[in-house]
Amino acid sequence: MYGVHILGWGASMRLKSYTDYALRVLMHLAARPDRLSSIGEIARTYRISHNHLMKVVHDLRKEGFLDAVRGRSGGIRLARPATDISVGDVVRHTEGTFDLVDCESCVIARACSLTGALHQARRAFMAVLDGYSLEDLVADRQRGLRELIASFDNEPPPAEAA
Repeated sequence: MYGVHILGWGASMRLKSYTDYALRVLMHLAARPDRLSSIGEIARTYRISHNHLMKVVHDLRKEGFLDAVRGRSGGIRLARPATDISVGDVVRHTEGTFDLVDCESCVIARACSLTGALHQARRAFMAVLDGYSLEDLVADRQRGLRELIASFDNEPPPAEAA
């Protein structure tokens, strides 16, 4: 899972596992734009639950990030070029409100400046992510990433935990 240290305390702001999985799916597809991929293939590659990925993929498809091709030779692919998919847009979609703290139930909220500082920090964080496309995440290492992902194609699936 991704984490960003804020306020210099060593505390981290974490994205949901759901966001992590969504970004992994999208990066996988961006690294292999010339072919369709299956949910099972991606689940095996990243050792993520197939059922979890089905939910993530369904959501990404519904939101227009992915296209699905049905049938025996079907699979999933990016719905638009990787250069046109902002990491910030994906994170905004998967994280929802993305509040860092719950100020609504706090007794000092009316007089507290922490809310403003955290909103400013969140805007700065999202501005950085808005500056990256999926292409940026895979471009510098695309050849290596493609080879690494392809190497998983021939590995036996990991043993299921009993």
